[in-house]
Amino acid sequence: MQLRQGDPWPDLFRACRREAFHLEVKDSYAEPYESEPLRRFLAGEPELVDPSPEWRALVRETAARGVTLSRVRVVTVPLTDYQRWLLSVTHYNVNAGDDIRYIPRDLTDASEVPQDDWWLFDGQLVVFNVSDEDGRPADPVSTTDPGIAEYCRTVKQHLWELATPFAEFNGMHGGQ
Repeated sequence: MQLRQGDPWPDLFRACRREAFHLEVKDSYAEPYESEPLRRFLAGEPELVDPSPEWRALVRETAARGVTLSRVRVVTVPLTDYQRWLLSVTHYNVNAGDDIRYIPRDLTDASEVPQDDWWLFDGQLVVFNVSDEDGRPADPVSTTDPGIAEYCRTVKQHLWELATPFAEFNGMHGGQ
């Protein structure tokens, strides 16, 4: 395992050649830049701007190079406040080129869903999203261990087949 300090994401995405897949399994996150947009959403205040324009620019840049970006979000239904907010802003990622799908947690076997979020780059590099006990992001760690990469490819394929595309899921759960 390699600790990736600072902000390794731009370099990781720019090195990616074919596919970047993200598995998200938590019902809430404590990303500092999301605090104010989440507060506004919960207070019923209008959204001011895209909460993460730098991320969207990286997604657009990566997709423009022909890299497929996709993710599966395993969520509890009814959605948590955080997931309701996230669903309301997911169109920014989708419009930038990220194919996002959802699967309700109760439609999966708990043994089929890892405890941790991770990215899988080109089917070989696994980067685990690490967070502290309060859910705040910490430095990610990565591995190219073939067994771990194979496990992640298998999980990706299985959950992708079960997951519902964003537009359809949003139509069913966007008004919660």
